[in-house]
Amino acid sequence: MRPCPARRRAGWAGHRLAFRYPDSTTTHIAMNVFRLHSTAWATGILLLLVLGPLVLLQGCTDLDEEVFGAVTAENFYQTEDEIIAALAPLYAQLRGVLDDYHNLSQVSTDETIVPTRGSDWFDGGIWQNTHRHTWDANLGFLNGAWVTAYTGVARANGLLQTLETADVPNKDAIVAETRALRAFYYYLLMDLFGNIPLVGDEPGEYTVDQENLPPTEPRPKVFAFIESELLAARENLPVQHPAEGYGRLTQGAVDALLANMYLNAQVFSGTVTESGLTPGDARWQDAIDAADRVLNSGVYSLSEDWASIFAPGNAENPEHIFVVAHLPQDGLGMNFIMRTLHYNQYVPSPWNGFSTLAETFGKFDEDDSRRGIFLVGQAYSFITGEPVNNRQDEPLIFTPEINDFTDATEGEGVRILKFPPDPSSVGPNHGNDYPFFRVAEMYLIKAEALNELNGPNQESIDLLNDLRARVFEPDEPLVLADYPTQQALRDRILDERLYELFYEAKRRQDLIRHGKFTQAWAFKAESQPYRILFPIPQTQLDANPMLQQNPGY
Repeated sequence: MRPCPARRRAGWAGHRLAFRYPDSTTTHIAMNVFRLHSTAWATGILLLLVLGPLVLLQGCTDLDEEVFGAVTAENFYQTEDEIIAALAPLYAQLRGVLDDYHNLSQVSTDETIVPTRGSDWFDGGIWQNTHRHTWDANLGFLNGAWVTAYTGVARANGLLQTLETADVPNKDAIVAETRALRAFYYYLLMDLFGNIPLVGDEPGEYTVDQENLPPTEPRPKVFAFIESELLAARENLPVQHPAEGYGRLTQGAVDALLANMYLNAQVFSGTVTESGLTPGDARWQDAIDAADRVLNSGVYSLSEDWASIFAPGNAENPEHIFVVAHLPQDGLGMNFIMRTLHYNQYVPSPWNGFSTLAETFGKFDEDDSRRGIFLVGQAYSFITGEPVNNRQDEPLIFTPEINDFTDATEGEGVRILKFPPDPSSVGPNHGNDYPFFRVAEMYLIKAEALNELNGPNQESIDLLNDLRARVFEPDEPLVLADYPTQQALRDRILDERLYELFYEAKRRQDLIRHGKFTQAWAFKAESQPYRILFPIPQTQLDANPMLQQNPGY
């Protein structure tokens, strides 16, 4: 398995789950259960699935270590605190999603580009190939995303197997939470790769027989399994957790995930061949119903201050439905600002990488406060507030235009700062929580599904205007008469999703759903229709002969 680039640069020390308490004290629950000495399935994922209850806490799987401890139902799972500790590695693994999964979802679209700047950010061409859609099965991000998600699956399977024989408090809810988390990790795999092996889809199946390795399952079967797991788990999950359970799954989180799946059902339950997508059945009404369950739950609401959704201290923001939680502590923080800011804008020195395309930046209305996530023009220090120079001691000016993204200057490219620096940061670790699902997305899902069912309608316009009202001053509402056809409103909703959900790993799904992912944009020619799926990583194909490569690769 390749090193994890973002973690290596940031010096991430591993993952721990933090539950926040209302008095701002923090309980860290971390379990190092087993470290293993083995070489089965080259990345270690086969071994994880075979061993089931033996759970790894490493962010990047390391299988060259000795066993140092064990946990069994008989000697550990006796109290609710111990059960929460058993869940901790499943939630800790979520932080890894913001590495390779996030990179693939962002850099493969028109939202994000990572120019090569001198000797920085070439990394064997990985960023260029991702943006240009010229990847193959050896692209490092692929194996990283595969390992991250299957590690989550393995941890869930291990806990479920142990819980079968454990007598623990609130067992049905813990089992439901674990099944839902496993479904989420499978959702990530389905999104990227489509056709994947399933472990745990049969009753009592938690591990893999090394003599009978799991085959690739078709995407429609994977979609149906994830849906059935979420629906089964939902009934035993709470509507909301007490404050000390912040970040844990709820009925609302399951409904948000279902709403997203139903919105993308034609893609997720469809079949991809070398010539493109044969869509599955549309599930527009199901998307509306799931979104409505969130919106009518009485738990969540739109935040009046849009910027606060992403700022440091955004824990328990009323808009958050399901988050990846962070703390400004070693190994527990978000490092997004390190990926985008110039070397001289912060301490420790950032990496001067992630930018957006000029054409995408240009789509944002100058009166839209959401445009404030971009840094353009004279650059300033986030430590002193003073203007900064580049490494040639000239004024550092961020320009929208990138002349050559294989040889860009230090200042070319608008920078993305949706998650601003945390004044309490420790090294590269910032405390901003990452909302994987939030209320605004439910508004957008419902608006799109209503248009697909009924064509242009006032309710869709009202939902969009509810989001726009908090970011325009004075208000600039949309008018139904300006969108006389379904396609006109469809295009408008896609744009509104760009403005609202920029840099939240939604753009790839959106472009695929709207048939635009393989179109040309800056520094990218039109790509082949089968590239709406990524290839199964070559490392995994070499290790498991039962896997079948996706069409076209």
